[in-house]
Amino acid sequence: MNIEYSREAVKHIEALDKSTKQRIKQAIEKLPGGDVRKLTGFRREYRLRVGNYRILFSNESGTIVIKDVLPRQAAYKKL
Repeated sequence: MNIEYSREAVKHIEALDKSTKQRIKQAIEKLPGGDVRKLTGFRREYRLRVGNYRILFSNESGTIVIKDVLPRQAAYKKL
């Protein structure tokens, strides 16, 4: 399964501390496993919970597109 990152996702991942960055990258590599839930009101939008962070992504014809990585409070406000 291919994984692509948006510019925003890369920017937010790079801003994190080293241990959090590692946890998030490991969780992304295990997709579609983990604490994944479909977002209500969206067709192909999902979120992955990693501690206090939410990874917002979509599954588009076998390719997982990581759209953003944000703290929980900011992730749901952005939608």
